[in-house]
Amino acid sequence: MKEKIKDDLTYQIIGCAMTVHTKLGNGFQEVIYQRALQIEMEKQGLDFVREMEMEIFYDDIEIGKRRVDFFVGNRVMVELKAVINLEEAHLAQALNYCEVYDLPTGLLINFGSRRLEYKRVINVGHPENKID
Repeated sequence: MKEKIKDDLTYQIIGCAMTVHTKLGNGFQEVIYQRALQIEMEKQGLDFVREMEMEIFYDDIEIGKRRVDFFVGNRVMVELKAVINLEEAHLAQALNYCEVYDLPTGLLINFGSRRLEYKRVINVGHPENKID
């Protein structure tokens, strides 16, 4: 049942992003898409925090902070981009956030291309994603 909940949540987030991209198209700065996505997720009744500041630890010592564009349902990190093409570095960044914040799932969403691009990011080291 956990898998169904995860899929439903990421599916809802992607649906909200598709609505935003359909209405706005590409060509705006990331913050414009972030504001529009906030409105769309509120309309859908999603529970989220925008620009949530999270600490980064190394050997149990805080070494910095990073703001996640959205933290949805207390479990999915959403990182937005507004670039022509997603690159491996963007995907690596999203995966690193999932690992550092010990989150099971993340989404990388790009509004900058002609068609909305999105990638689900799975933290394979997270207990919820372990295969028995």
